[in-house]
Amino acid sequence: MALKSLRRLAIGGLAALLLLQACGLKGGPPNQDRGKGDAITWGTFGSYSAHKEFLDLVQETYPEIELEFESYDGGNRTGYSWAQMRADDIPDIFITSQVLDRELVKERLVDLSGYAFVNDFSTVYLNQMEIDGGIYLLPVSYSMYGIYYNRTLMEEKGWEVPGNFAELEALCGEIREEGMIPGILGTQLPANTFSVMFNMANTGWRTTPEGVRWEREFLKGDASAREMWEPTMDYVQKYIDMGMFTVDPEDRSATTLIKDYLGGRKAVFFTGVQTVPSRVITPESADELSLMPYLGDTGTKNIYMYNPFCYFGISKRLTEPGNEEKLENALKILNLLFSPEGQEVLTDSSFPNTLSALSGDIVHEDAMVYDAQQALWDGRAFPMTYAGWDAVLFDMGQAFKDWFRGENGMDGKNCMASMDLFMETYLDGGDAYYFCESTADFTLEETGRLVGKALGSASGADGAMISLGGFHEGGIENRYGVNGRLYGGKINEDVKNTICPAYDGEYAILTMTGAQAKELAQAGFDWAGDGQPFPYVLVLRGNREPEDEALYRIAFPMGGYTEEMAERYDGEVRKGSLRDILRNYLEDEKTVSPEGNPWE
Repeated sequence: MALKSLRRLAIGGLAALLLLQACGLKGGPPNQDRGKGDAITWGTFGSYSAHKEFLDLVQETYPEIELEFESYDGGNRTGYSWAQMRADDIPDIFITSQVLDRELVKERLVDLSGYAFVNDFSTVYLNQMEIDGGIYLLPVSYSMYGIYYNRTLMEEKGWEVPGNFAELEALCGEIREEGMIPGILGTQLPANTFSVMFNMANTGWRTTPEGVRWEREFLKGDASAREMWEPTMDYVQKYIDMGMFTVDPEDRSATTLIKDYLGGRKAVFFTGVQTVPSRVITPESADELSLMPYLGDTGTKNIYMYNPFCYFGISKRLTEPGNEEKLENALKILNLLFSPEGQEVLTDSSFPNTLSALSGDIVHEDAMVYDAQQALWDGRAFPMTYAGWDAVLFDMGQAFKDWFRGENGMDGKNCMASMDLFMETYLDGGDAYYFCESTADFTLEETGRLVGKALGSASGADGAMISLGGFHEGGIENRYGVNGRLYGGKINEDVKNTICPAYDGEYAILTMTGAQAKELAQAGFDWAGDGQPFPYVLVLRGNREPEDEALYRIAFPMGGYTEEMAERYDGEVRKGSLRDILRNYLEDEKTVSPEGNPWE
């Protein structure tokens, strides 16, 4: 019997989460009595540790401000922030990583353009954030992206950083002669392969007036990929042929690939959208990473990409009568957030590819992002492509992923055909995009029961036990359970992932009596061992109550149980993606509701 330890965070990782002990914090179930009470609500989105120093600063500066946290650490943080936005259910302080719907932003958020802190931002950022004369979201610390390389190894070999395609091609030949792979490409996430392809297009036609025109027309269904993408497909094929876009057979995470291939000196370059800590290669290695731009063919259009750590805004709900003090407090927080002092604690020095968003922040010329910052100021850096493409991003990224991995007969030509097909299907409202519909808003518990039905029925078990997220004192969040509600409306891949746990890839069947199942469900899921269990939702086939003496086979998602439980209840670990299981379930059901969809 193959058992895994499911307490996956080392003690050091737990220490990073033990925060937010004060600052007038309190927890509670999210989405109840939205907008009522004096506390400022703030969605966590798995960012406690990243925000710790700033929140300590808030406590010190404004001890009278009370913050109430709504925990989300599930499988699609950005998607859930916009699911809340569409449902008009956002926290008072809105945090997201992408601006996906500019019209909805105007409708739901406060215009910040009249406040003094806006003047401290570079006009480069403000021009991109402006919506019909207003500023509704402002960024906190940008991550700069290009192509990572092992700088220590390059210097030892006497290799110069290439400045154009010809120099890169020649260097790749030398790298292969040394018995190494020129470059590794992260393909685990379709969003990464989507970004890589669009970043390559940005070195050519896509940032020209013709490219802007094509994108606008393509997103409306009035243009085809073949009109513009063929040169990029040919260019990408050259990268594949010379070994720059080699893929990992095991399809592991980007951070793991950098540690293994660049840290192990199996490869020199890594292409992928990934924020990495300074010592990511290996703790014991002296090798250092650096960053170079995506290379244009001739070297005249070498570019970097950038993306904010997150955007902050304020719910327009705070402008309603009776919320004057809450609005004042929210503005105090943002004023501190966008001050040099606030930016200093939010720009994490352990991630060397990050920049403050304030115009006065200048990095040292030895910094990894020095050249990237110069490129930003010179107009040679561009925002990551997401807005407008979110409906088809996953499917297009999967097509590109198949090409890079040599799967499903995909190549550059077929990728262009797939892009056209996905956009046409989306614009036609076909089932390939929306595969189910929720007829009403679910509570968090009802969402957990829905996920439990999907897992239990697919696994052939008698029942399923799903843990739920929530705010815990000390900042512990539950990445192994259901963190987000399912809102009413059409369901696509993006929406489906918002209600999935962050971890995926296997599940387990534990065998226990009905009495033991009830005991577990009542005790909850104390994965951190700190005496603060997360709630369990137990659902059985036929919606029946467990009988004390009867034996039941109960399915648990990956990480949703402790090692002790697995040993006690004869745990059987199986490979299987809960994300795939849930999609298949929703496609079969076609509509779901809190009281419907019986599991017989």
